[in-house]
Amino acid sequence: MVKILAFDLDETLYPARTGLMEAINERIRLYMIEKLGFNPHEVEEIRHRYYLTYGTSLRGLMVEHNIDPDDYLRFVHDVPLERYLSPDNREFREVLSRIPLEKVIFTNASREHALNIINYLGLTGLFSRIVDIRDLGFICKPHPEAYERFLKIVGVKGEECILVDDTPRNLVAAKAFGIITVLIGGEPQEGVDFVIQTPSEIEGVVKEIITAEKKRRG
Repeated sequence: MVKILAFDLDETLYPARTGLMEAINERIRLYMIEKLGFNPHEVEEIRHRYYLTYGTSLRGLMVEHNIDPDDYLRFVHDVPLERYLSPDNREFREVLSRIPLEKVIFTNASREHALNIINYLGLTGLFSRIVDIRDLGFICKPHPEAYERFLKIVGVKGEECILVDDTPRNLVAAKAFGIITVLIGGEPQEGVDFVIQTPSEIEGVVKEIITAEKKRRG
């Protein structure tokens, strides 16, 4: 039986159109230029290489430039959430309250950033735990070790977990572990079991999964 409902954080708990990730990306650019001395004209190319090779800019900078990850995380997440997010999320809160599964956050970001997002969105108390980039040993999705660590931390097998994420390649990697995958804000594709457009739609997906499990068990 499915036991865990896991959510990615950024652009999963809130819409991509808010502009929050653009603001965070600009902070990453500033960190690389102002603190590390990168050429402004080369930053995006370097970040793209890091994304393909390591999964995140943070991991690339740790491996190739030995940066302090805590300093990086504090800097890039220093953005005013009130400019981008709405605290009015009553429908989603009610949906999460009704779903009879343990709810967790599984993010490449920091615990502090996750807590700030959850609190601002009015979702405090609905997630039993946050598995953040530190818990993952700074090995981020979609690296296989990130999923191995996550499943060990939450104490379930892959098939006992549902993952909601806005990034298809994160879900493809999760599918290799038997995790049930839900893409938010995209189109059906290989490696994705379900597609939803808003977080509240997850309730219908969970009902469908639980119903199918009950039928299989007779």
